[in-house]
Amino acid sequence: MLTPVGLSTEESWSNLLAGKSGAAPITKFDPSPLQVRFACEVKGFDPLQYMDRKEARRYDLFLQLALAAAHQAVTQAGLEGKFPDPLRSGVIIGSGIGGMMTFEEQCLTYLQKGPDRVSPFFVPMFIPDIAAGIVSIRYGLKGPNFATVSACASSAHAIGEAYDQIRLGRADCIVAGGSEAAITGLAIAGFQNMKALSTRNDAPELASRPFDRGRDGFVLGDGSAMVVLESLDHAVKRGATIIGEVLGYGLSGDAHHMTAPSPDGEGARRAMQLCLADNAVDPARVGYVNAHGTSTPLGDVAETSAVKQVFGDHARNLIFGSSKSMTGHLLGAAGAVEFGVALLAATTGQIPPTINQTDADPDCDLFSAPNQMVERPIDVALSNSFGFGGHNVTLAVSAYRE
Repeated sequence: MLTPVGLSTEESWSNLLAGKSGAAPITKFDPSPLQVRFACEVKGFDPLQYMDRKEARRYDLFLQLALAAAHQAVTQAGLEGKFPDPLRSGVIIGSGIGGMMTFEEQCLTYLQKGPDRVSPFFVPMFIPDIAAGIVSIRYGLKGPNFATVSACASSAHAIGEAYDQIRLGRADCIVAGGSEAAITGLAIAGFQNMKALSTRNDAPELASRPFDRGRDGFVLGDGSAMVVLESLDHAVKRGATIIGEVLGYGLSGDAHHMTAPSPDGEGARRAMQLCLADNAVDPARVGYVNAHGTSTPLGDVAETSAVKQVFGDHARNLIFGSSKSMTGHLLGAAGAVEFGVALLAATTGQIPPTINQTDADPDCDLFSAPNQMVERPIDVALSNSFGFGGHNVTLAVSAYRE
């Protein structure tokens, strides 16, 4: 896991529990022409820790981050260089946009210098599926291999599809997750002009404030997270240290609007209900819902309504928190990072705070661990991810118990 608050799972988790914001003024380029001049960048990342200099020059940042996160996941799983059966081991990685920085740079080259100066690596550097392709090449994995692209639900779909591929018997083991590096001038211009971003340039660390009455949009973030999913038989047979268990995967479509959620959260409700029904998980077992919770006026209200519809009175017993208050919104990588947060909450009993809540919105009245982490046992945790176009995904996870 590489996030705006850490270059590893351990560092990210520690800073999330401490309520540290990853938002700061943009350093990747000169943001002065923009209305929004801050974001949640990944800080201090050195790609040469994970690839040689030639690869680093050819790979867009989203691919560099994907390779780094895959390395961390594969190493933690004890599989580096020794997948037992490469033909039954795959890669599924989601990204909402792919190589946005490369796309922007090469467009400028084309317009300013002509077509002959466009890089021959432009297409493979840009396309969103290249992360799955390069990760599979790195580890020699020849099983199912594809990318999921569903805006901000992309990497949640990737993990859910990996879960399904294993359940269908098409693979024993899949590296799954997401990566995004869309903090570019063009992307921010697009999001700011549609009024999706917070404009708190004077206090970036206070800008992402899910469920707060003063929220004014999300904060764009970069990052990547990967997990290694295995069938139980495969994990036991190789003597793996099993961290957690996926308990359900629910997905739905809003069929409502290009960017806005259905006002009552109808699509989100069905994704959560389908996820719980996937393995007949009793809603009363759920103790934590990692919200999509982007800090937008409409989205937070719709999701709160959906959670109330799914859980009834039990919604008041839940922690319904948003780690985006600290990481910002990682677009296509958000689902994988937040699946990781849900997994860590279920295995440690520690729930990160939702920071920047100083004036609670009465329409977002569920308990979100405001401004301080909470410790309590969590049996089952859910992770919600929703995307432009009305894509909804919910994943359920618990600690592994023999």
